[in-house]
Amino acid sequence: MAEVMRPEKLDMSNETSSLGSPELLHVLAVDDSIVDRKFIERLLRVSSCKVTVVDSPTRALQYLGLDGNHSSVGFKDLKINMIMTDYSMPGMTGYELMKKIKESAAFREIPVVIMSSENILPRIDRCLEEGAEDFLLKPVKLADVKRLRDSLMKADERACKNIMHKRELQANDIYSQLKRVNI
Repeated sequence: MAEVMRPEKLDMSNETSSLGSPELLHVLAVDDSIVDRKFIERLLRVSSCKVTVVDSPTRALQYLGLDGNHSSVGFKDLKINMIMTDYSMPGMTGYELMKKIKESAAFREIPVVIMSSENILPRIDRCLEEGAEDFLLKPVKLADVKRLRDSLMKADERACKNIMHKRELQANDIYSQLKRVNI
């Protein structure tokens, strides 16, 4: 007769969070200004983040595979933890980019942070009400980036704990079912 392992004997410790360690945090940074792009890229790298930078919302949508052309990056395997975008860009604002991302089933849960050098309260409020994780005034500070990174890591940790709890409940249920049929 096969041995049925009690749930507390099951080793689930090899599960790792998607962020696991800070250097695995992958940020997509979108800004039309090369100076601002380089600056935010540097801040993110100093904060132990993997960074992908693009120069427009259109390029961001292409990178995410949301431009209607499914031959873009293999977005099923694409792991982006956060998107940071400038608000004022030609062709499409950061707000409009965020709305398109939030409409996507694949990326709607990705936090989007909007940055701007313009402190316009109605704009800030609208972005936050419509789903922006945060709104940062430029120049973005290292402390802002570290706060965002730490917040994301804590959220990921909570999500991982919830998954582990669900798996423990499922294991207990399976154990109970197997015990009832005397396997």
